[in-house]
Amino acid sequence: MPQMAPISWLSLFLIFTISFILFCIFNYYSYIPTSPKSLKLKNNNLNSMNWKW
Repeated sequence: MPQMAPISWLSLFLIFTISFILFCIFNYYSYIPTSPKSLKLKNNNLNSMNWKW
């Protein structure tokens, strides 16, 4: 079984490292969290307009 050249291992390492970093970056920026503050503000504004006379 022939051995791989060191430059081949280095290129494989760089390809997998770059692909892993890109995968992590895309996953980080694809997640959009919903902020609970905006939901509370919307509920407060809606409830403040309901007058109970």
